[in-house]
Amino acid sequence: MDTPNNDAGIWTERLHSVIGQAIPMRFEEVSKERVVMSMDVNSRVHQPMGLLHGGVSVVLAESAASTGANLNCAPGMVAVGQEINANHIRSKRDGLLRAVAEPLHVGRTSQVWSIVIRDEEEKLVCVSRCTLAVIPAP
Repeated sequence: MDTPNNDAGIWTERLHSVIGQAIPMRFEEVSKERVVMSMDVNSRVHQPMGLLHGGVSVVLAESAASTGANLNCAPGMVAVGQEINANHIRSKRDGLLRAVAEPLHVGRTSQVWSIVIRDEEEKLVCVSRCTLAVIPAP
């Protein structure tokens, strides 16, 4: 069953109106149970040493988790980031990153998502966990 909220194109369009302008990311799959996003690694997202900036991995992770979390919210509620952690396992100079976010806990007032980021060779780049508060929509 495909609804507008599960349409990866709609989510990509929304993303490009905000942080996605600075960090180009794409949605590949969007559902309540799993969100898959990808992005290219190049000099636009490097830190001064010429490697992927760890903060970019965190933006990718939180973008995926927040999208899935919002799909799981009751009408009139939204999910907002409350805490995120990330373990950077492998550096990356160029290529592709793919983030897979899946819920660990979906509650009435909070959600916890696990995000695994791998490169185009399926090598682990980053693991992250994101806690989101579920609040009334502004």
